[in-house]
Amino acid sequence: MRVRITYDCDVLVIGGGIVGLSTAYAITRAAPGTRVTVLEKEPGPARHQTGRNSGVIHSGIYYRPGSLKARYAVRGAAEMVKFCAEYGIPHAVTGKLIVATDRAELPRLHALVQRGRENGIPVRELGASQIAEYEPEVRGLAAIHVGTTGICDFVAVARQLAHGSGAEIRYGTRVVRVDRRPERGVAVLTAAGDVVRGRVLVNCAGLQCDEIARLSGDDPDMRIVPFRGEYYELARPELVRGLVYPVPDPAFPFLGVHLTRGIDGGVHVGPNAVPALAREGYGWGTVRPRELGTTLAWPGSWQIARRHWRYGAGELRRSLSKRAFTEAVGRLLPGVSESDLVPTAAGVRAQAVLRDGTLVDDFLIREGPRTVHVLNAPSPAATASLPIGREVARRALSAL
Repeated sequence: MRVRITYDCDVLVIGGGIVGLSTAYAITRAAPGTRVTVLEKEPGPARHQTGRNSGVIHSGIYYRPGSLKARYAVRGAAEMVKFCAEYGIPHAVTGKLIVATDRAELPRLHALVQRGRENGIPVRELGASQIAEYEPEVRGLAAIHVGTTGICDFVAVARQLAHGSGAEIRYGTRVVRVDRRPERGVAVLTAAGDVVRGRVLVNCAGLQCDEIARLSGDDPDMRIVPFRGEYYELARPELVRGLVYPVPDPAFPFLGVHLTRGIDGGVHVGPNAVPALAREGYGWGTVRPRELGTTLAWPGSWQIARRHWRYGAGELRRSLSKRAFTEAVGRLLPGVSESDLVPTAAGVRAQAVLRDGTLVDDFLIREGPRTVHVLNAPSPAATASLPIGREVARRALSAL
């Protein structure tokens, strides 16, 4: 006798950040009538990576040509500007400067010019005297201007995606168990004791994505190692007109302490990158022993520490010392003082780390029976969220 199953939806999405909501939006656009349910443990959308970044629409200049990050960021930046314009979401295409302040950075700056051109991004090279055309208070040996970089309100974008998707979105719904049957589908148990059944599961859980993958029975062979990024706000925002970045270290997926004039007119300064003591550890006082134990038990965490302890020590110093943080900012903005920096909300980057300590430097999407897992989607995932959503939607619909 065949058992008849009543499904609550066709596609069940875990995670109400911008990638999960973009996926729901893309599914209902590509296949009208598909029933989508989004489960989000927070009381509203975009409460973690999406809502705690600097609001930059990245151009795609940093990313390896041909990588998902490069392709999706370049495409996503143009689509994000168009999306914001269509729905009246605050945004601006401001351009940005990437500034070399040390001679050792000049070869890396020139390599970025080449990378930008390979990715189809217009780049203008500037000498030291030309920097003042864009940023009178910024000093450097050389710079490049990237015209396609912008800013927007990503939380407003997430809300519009939620509204436009037509999906059923259940906030305040934390998943505690996943039962996947390849021949039947997926059922999840929530903390409130409800069971939600779907034909296909999409895991867009961000900081918790590896946990959700393991709950569903898939071994992702990576772990999320959370890095906290601490920000200050500039008390004298008139010092910075737009967006100013240092030349990034190619060994790390972090972009260094930068200056970002947001859509509200305030200027964010940061972030640094220090290990967080919990998945959602937005301050040193937030410690969750089980989560910290999971991080410390992963061999890749110790490989990172062994390989990059000098870099980590510098980041830790800037976290614990406002003077050290001010010195880092002062390389770009000599007129800044400690009193100009006012602490503001921190973010946590969900960084996927492999067993050998490799920091995954591209978006990572994997599939299992009746599941699609988004396992690495830190910055520039907000910028790239529309094309990422379409790709995840394509895989989920194929699984249907």
